[in-house]
Amino acid sequence: MRHTLPIAPQFYVTAPQPCPYLEGRMERKLFTALQGDNTTELNDALSHQGFRRSQNVLYRPSCADCCACLSARINIANFSQSKSQKRTVRRNADLQRRATSPWATEDQFDLFRRYLDNRHADGGMADMDVFEFAAMIEETPIRSRVVEYTDKHTQDLIGVSLTDMLEDGLSMVYSFYEPGLPRRSLGTYLILDHIEIAREAGLPYVYLGYWVPGSSKMGYKASFSGLEVFSGGRWQAMNDPDGFEADLHPLSTDPIAEQVANISLPDMCARRP
Repeated sequence: MRHTLPIAPQFYVTAPQPCPYLEGRMERKLFTALQGDNTTELNDALSHQGFRRSQNVLYRPSCADCCACLSARINIANFSQSKSQKRTVRRNADLQRRATSPWATEDQFDLFRRYLDNRHADGGMADMDVFEFAAMIEETPIRSRVVEYTDKHTQDLIGVSLTDMLEDGLSMVYSFYEPGLPRRSLGTYLILDHIEIAREAGLPYVYLGYWVPGSSKMGYKASFSGLEVFSGGRWQAMNDPDGFEADLHPLSTDPIAEQVANISLPDMCARRP
């Protein structure tokens, strides 16, 4: 018997587990598989609605008690560098950028382990081995690139970003960098350089993942002008991040059935004969 994939994506919900961003909260995710003939169209459509990619899965927070996690992107037309960001660009002028196919290397994994051990030793990825790392980098059904940053003089690998190419921008799926160089502000620099890459390519947005008001781990994203968040079913300009309060009300999240019913899907039959 021949089996075929369903035309419409099927959505599922993860079991609740402790929230890594807000103490005392439980997180839950709505997700679907990224597979079939229309992966690019599906990834674009759901990214526009606050979803993120992890290998061949697209997910979005769907917590039962709050909706504090907001998908964030930078509207490049409304972005301008702050004084401190200009200094960050100057401090990293000796770095060389190289975009390659999504292929994992030993140098990348060594840098990844140093980054995790220093910055996220108690995080959900802390126990990732080389095979899981390779899967994170290489298992992508869409157009992705590994953007590497090396020291022009020593050729040492300093930073890496796994980046997806969307129809309207770049999505920084996961970034890591040398933790022993705090003066470089490498996390900020990688975002600034992706803004420049998108601008050169004529793309209007850089997608950053989730911004969580009140979480120190995610606070750096609010330092970029032109920030937009996906809230209430649409993208909204975040003009006052410091004055924004996360919605922690238990009725702030729609029931799962309503969430799925309100997701706009691309024409999944477009490429079928």
